[in-house]
Amino acid sequence: MVEQHTPRSLIVTFYGAYGRAFEGPVPVSALIRLLGAAGVDAPSVRSSVSRLKRRGFLLPGRAADGSAAYGLSEEARQLLDDGDRRIYGSPQLSDEWLVAVFSVPEQERHKRHLLRSRLARLGFGAVAPGVWIAPARLYEETAHTLERLHLTPYVELFRGAHLGFAPTPEAVARWWDLAALAKQHEEFLDLHEPVLRGLRSDPAEPSPQEAYRGYLLALDTWRRLPYADPGLPRELLPAGWPGDRAADVFAELHERLRGLGAAFVEP
Repeated sequence: MVEQHTPRSLIVTFYGAYGRAFEGPVPVSALIRLLGAAGVDAPSVRSSVSRLKRRGFLLPGRAADGSAAYGLSEEARQLLDDGDRRIYGSPQLSDEWLVAVFSVPEQERHKRHLLRSRLARLGFGAVAPGVWIAPARLYEETAHTLERLHLTPYVELFRGAHLGFAPTPEAVARWWDLAALAKQHEEFLDLHEPVLRGLRSDPAEPSPQEAYRGYLLALDTWRRLPYADPGLPRELLPAGWPGDRAADVFAELHERLRGLGAAFVEP
């Protein structure tokens, strides 16, 4: 597998990891320097920033010295705050499920596609047409997403237990493609576990720039996994599930690299 880091994805990852700590909007010159350290050239930074501005993720502003700068919109901040709980948190496992039931008129079928794609991106599994399921702890983030996209008139949310009739592990294996999820965890491990082994074996601490680059790339890969895999109870997953090891690898990279990389981010 060849790891793909698009400029737009890296910019979102940067704002999630470091950009919110800036006082005011991030100067364009800083974005060019910081994304350049991850291999993104200046024209790609500028064009990707423009696309994120059109999407409402970034808002134009001015830095303290009057130069062009970009800050996060309120919706983007909410999105990143929700993401923090997924990316850095440990799932609080329970037996309760969140069920989303939706119905969209045929003349608005584009919203049906949007609903399905967003529920899938939140980590929901498909039970039946118009019926999707996820761990109950995802309620708040799901509600924020549906409200942000103005999709709440089409959806009802329920919380409860799975009562039958198939055993829950069998049902979960139908609702989610567990083999595909396991493969994503394994690919993350293939790419980033060797990086961690190198850090463990080298007595010298990486430079702030090396730490920043390594952390940004690891986070850019990792942050998708807690959405694809919603954190299902371990007793419902196959033996030898690689998600725990992948989470441990990211957690150690986070501990070793994020703070050190912040020294490179500072002007």
